[in-house]
Amino acid sequence: MSAPASDADGLLVQAYLNHVRVEKRLAGRTVALYTLDLEKLTAQAREAGVALTAVQNAHLRRWVAQMHGAGRSARGIALILSGWRGFYVWLGRQGLIDHNPVQDVRAPRAGKPLPKALGVDDAVQLVSHHDSADDPALEARDACITELLYGCGLRIGELVGLDVAASGSARGWIDAQDGTAHVLGKGSKRRSVPVGRQALAALALWLAQRAAWAGDDPALFIGSRGQRLTPQHIRVRLKRRSGLAGLATPVHPHMLRHSFASHVLQSSGDLRAVQELLGHASISTTQVYTRLDFQHLAQVYDAAHPRAQARAGQSPEPQPEPLAPNTAAKP
Repeated sequence: MSAPASDADGLLVQAYLNHVRVEKRLAGRTVALYTLDLEKLTAQAREAGVALTAVQNAHLRRWVAQMHGAGRSARGIALILSGWRGFYVWLGRQGLIDHNPVQDVRAPRAGKPLPKALGVDDAVQLVSHHDSADDPALEARDACITELLYGCGLRIGELVGLDVAASGSARGWIDAQDGTAHVLGKGSKRRSVPVGRQALAALALWLAQRAAWAGDDPALFIGSRGQRLTPQHIRVRLKRRSGLAGLATPVHPHMLRHSFASHVLQSSGDLRAVQELLGHASISTTQVYTRLDFQHLAQVYDAAHPRAQARAGQSPEPQPEPLAPNTAAKP
């Protein structure tokens, strides 16, 4: 076995941290994170009885497994490995090691999180909200934006790209006569999606108010100075609106797109239709909403089914006792 970790390891770590601080000019916060990562590495090497320059691939794999078993997230492990990898790259450049033991070590694969979607009641509460204290034009505009994001499942970029009318330069527009939104999606692919009655009514109210602001910009959604709204502006307004509507979770535009997809799938079960409405090139992208749909069904089951209540440690509903056998003599 190699010699135990010694003060030489501490000197190497300090030399590397001076390198990233002075020569690479990394931010103080980044250097502090590297310091913590290398303290973990030094402690593991000391416990294993090896010097930092003698650490092998097998050591690192074991330490990764230990961190994962202790509950550290895959992302957290990946960040630690990144810090260790940089340290060993530097050691190699100093001629102190002949191979990088971290090179082929990977963090556990992180589970893909489910998209966040509103429940049906929360979504209806949001789109039904009316802010009587706000400027009428702002209220009409924000209500229309909310209706289109939830009612059509538009991406934020598709929404801000909408113009008042179709033209040769228009990225997207809404045909109120046939109730269709024509948008330019990812990869410059055009698609058409239906616009519901409530969204069309909100659109009519906004267009009546928009006339007071209109300048030369053809954008459907503009600010009081007549300029096309930016995605960031819409995010801020939607977050504010969700708070005023009494929702516990701040809402962002893509959450309404997820809600649209999830609620349509729950009602119809037609995955292909949802794929077309969202403009997904691959059905595998849309399949994530089947997991949301199953999650919803599982929650209903857990809340309502007596056997699920028993499984969760609750007492199931009392069952009627079996009838006692009839022992009376026959007449």
